Amino acid sequence: MKILVAYATRHGATQGIAERIAQTLEADGLDVTLSPVERAAEIDGFDAYVIGSAAYMGRWLKEANTFVQRHREALAGRPVWIFSSGPVGPDVPDKKGVDPRKASEPRDFLEFEGVVPARGREVFFGAYDPDLSSGTILGRLSKIIPAIKDALPAGDFRDWPTIEAWSHRIATELAKERDVELAHA
Repeated sequence: MKILVAYATRHGATQGIAERIAQTLEADGLDVTLSPVERAAEIDGFDAYVIGSAAYMGRWLKEANTFVQRHREALAGRPVWIFSSGPVGPDVPDKKGVDPRKASEPRDFLEFEGVVPARGREVFFGAYDPDLSSGTILGRLSKIIPAIKDALPAGDFRDWPTIEAWSHRIATELAKERDVELAHA
């Protein structure tokens, strides 16, 4: 099966997640193409898709949302999984008991439900380097109010075992479907 893993990233953390997903799917025997969304022009030749984006202010990056909207017809007829990266810091519920990954789920996930029904959607912890954030809203505000730069915990919070487990579940589901198709051929 040919799988497209397409992603949008601002500082590289989401690209790293997409790369790990692609590596895991390949290790599980799938034929994987990894591409930034802006370079993935023709997508009709794939059997399944994994699409991800960094999320800021509760939204995917514009280029990722545009990719899904532009290719919605092709995606609607194939298996699709979506992911987001964004929350940083400890993996503990906030004072109200809300899981930070659930709180960071981008609004795009709900918007896509009627357009491209995803078989799975996941929010992964990301990475934050305050020195790389100069072009973001947070980076611009931190020039005015320096304390903002320290508002988010810096570091790499990506949970590689969780990312790999999710990828293995995708590969397992696709392998079962391939086996059923071969049995009926």
